Amino acid sequence: MSPVEKLLGPADSFFKKVFSFLEKDGIDVSAFELDHVCYRVETFERYLFLKEKIAELGTLLSEAIIGGRPISTYKLKTPLLFEARSIELLELPSPKEGSFYAEGWEHVEFVIDLNFDDFLLKYPLLVFDTGGVAKAVNAEIGRKYENCAVKFHHHHLAYVIAYLD
Repeated sequence: MSPVEKLLGPADSFFKKVFSFLEKDGIDVSAFELDHVCYRVETFERYLFLKEKIAELGTLLSEAIIGGRPISTYKLKTPLLFEARSIELLELPSPKEGSFYAEGWEHVEFVIDLNFDDFLLKYPLLVFDTGGVAKAVNAEIGRKYENCAVKFHHHHLAYVIAYLD
């Protein structure tokens, strides 16, 4: 178990759940990088506590105000491992005012090399959230599942933070 999993809890069952949903939907992500994973918290106090603890386990790449609340992104010293994947980036958003999120692993994001229209054409029977297509920086599409979500975008989050943000 990685150091961040010792702090936040095992991620393996979360990743298995995500990949099971993707497989069930026929979404092939084998050629796409799993860019980062997101861990949600219930309170701002918990966000501040975990921000401090995770800083001991990695490098803070960014803390930016997104959607009216701070979101921290870390490059972990010891990546999370799942099957043949190594996930170096962890996103830790503080809760949105008036929104409740149960604490835990919440979503993953993949970097895709297809434009969104071509990607969506591959899965005509599936409903995707396309609200993020209009984002000025690193537009995205996503799919929500039971207690998790998957997002797809065109740039690695570390690249966005370093060059596009």
